[in-house]
Amino acid sequence: MSIFSKTYNLVKSNFFEDFTDMHCHLLPGVDDGVQTMDESLKILQNYENLGIKKVWLTPHVMEDIPNTTEGLKNRFEELKNSYKGNIKLFLSAEYMLDNLFVARINNNDLLAMGKKGNHLLVETSYLYPPIDLYEKLMDIKNKGYFPILAHTERYLYMDEKQYHKLKDMDIIFQLNLMSLIGFYGKDAKENAQYLLKKGFYDVTGTDLHYIKALKSINKISLTKKQLTEIFRLKNPL
Repeated sequence: MSIFSKTYNLVKSNFFEDFTDMHCHLLPGVDDGVQTMDESLKILQNYENLGIKKVWLTPHVMEDIPNTTEGLKNRFEELKNSYKGNIKLFLSAEYMLDNLFVARINNNDLLAMGKKGNHLLVETSYLYPPIDLYEKLMDIKNKGYFPILAHTERYLYMDEKQYHKLKDMDIIFQLNLMSLIGFYGKDAKENAQYLLKKGFYDVTGTDLHYIKALKSINKISLTKKQLTEIFRLKNPL
């Protein structure tokens, strides 16, 4: 293998030592992620083995999965009472920019993230943006929050011009680590590599939904330049 094509395994590079996972679906039985407490605990044990220190649990909140803030908090307490490890667990959510979100933000009924509790993880459809995408993002900012656009690379309707427009609005870009090895398809992989090369990403996470996906995390290998950029995203907020 040529030195120009050499890659480095993300796990063996100790990337996950003291890592903060900003996006995952480990809160059991609340969305399309982990379904049982036992699986959540097994994943957290694997996280400990990797060296991960902090985890933001970000269950879906959308019209199709209308989780309530109170319900998520109750389930979170159950997980904390069951988990006996050393990882610090925090509760937030991944909000679809739909009508339910509009109602929630108008009522200040949100689970924000970050040390100051002023960041919101949001998403859209992968194929079509909301008609008023930019207006919704500005509404979030006007409410005093910093929008984090989940898995920015997966929105197939976006192009280079839109990426630049969002960055000009100071929208925070979040990378799904497994996008870099094609876990979500060729287009998402190419978009992720482009955004990483441009230095557009601000935070990263696993977006882990089930225990079998841990195998894919172990397979992530990157070039030296990619690895350097990824390390910048370890402990963002």
